[in-house]
Amino acid sequence: MTTSSTSARPEIHPLPGHGAEDVLVLTDGPHEGSVLSGTEDGAIFRLSHDGRRIDRVAHTGGRPLGLELHPDGRLLVCDARRGLLRVDLATGDVEQVVHEVGGREMVFCNNAAIASDGTVWFSDSSTRFSIEQWKDDFVQDTRTGRLLRLDPSGEVSVVLDGLAFANGVALAADESFVVVAETGGRTLVRHWITGERAGTRDLLVDDLPGYPDNIARGSDGLIWVAIASPRDPVVERLQQGPPWLRRQVTRIPQPLQPKPARTCRVQAYDDTGRLVHDHDLPAEGFHMATGVREHDGAVWIGSLLEPAVAVLRR
Repeated sequence: MTTSSTSARPEIHPLPGHGAEDVLVLTDGPHEGSVLSGTEDGAIFRLSHDGRRIDRVAHTGGRPLGLELHPDGRLLVCDARRGLLRVDLATGDVEQVVHEVGGREMVFCNNAAIASDGTVWFSDSSTRFSIEQWKDDFVQDTRTGRLLRLDPSGEVSVVLDGLAFANGVALAADESFVVVAETGGRTLVRHWITGERAGTRDLLVDDLPGYPDNIARGSDGLIWVAIASPRDPVVERLQQGPPWLRRQVTRIPQPLQPKPARTCRVQAYDDTGRLVHDHDLPAEGFHMATGVREHDGAVWIGSLLEPAVAVLRR
């Protein structure tokens, strides 16, 4: 059964930094239930489960996006400017793990998922445009996004390329496949890791109602998807236009460029691609959901634009 919620209002918890893009719930240890988020100034904050206490635990020196907890206890950070990092939450020490692939610097490391054996699956949204120019990549539809793999041995390989703005990453419950959100295509692309389909790709979900950002597996076993903005027919027509037109659109004054509609929407799918939850929330006080985590019935939401995180307690 699909569950919808359109009237519930999430709690909003301000942070001392703008653009809390992703959220991660700590599930054990002394800070169990706390939530981590990184902001545009490079800081990573830890927010207590009730929102009453905020601590800055690290500074990456870049722009932290996707967050995952590594099996060794450190925080894995997808930093848009510095690549894949590991952060010691006790000391704040930052280690740069991957900053180039095939001899070329990464320019837009975005999101990750970590397998039980320590393998890291992570996305590189574009090989042409950085986070400051995300609209250029989106409108020009460069399709230079990639899904990458970091083996426990340290070897990095390209698993999928040609993606329309590769974004969120999540693994199947049994780790038989990995899913990467293709923001520009409004799809969830599935790459099979094991079984008779190993090495092939298909779509877990096609024709999403908007542009997916970060995705993550919740404690309920579902893959939660942040829908950053609804489908925009104008943008999609531009993406299909001639290259010269697509290039010109992002060169016109900012106020005249296409803008994401105000929305705050998250969905959840099972491993067959069936929609289970669809929460289309009021967007007056918090909008543009770019990160989402479900834990013990609470749905935490991050935003590229907001100086806060939100939580929907179901």
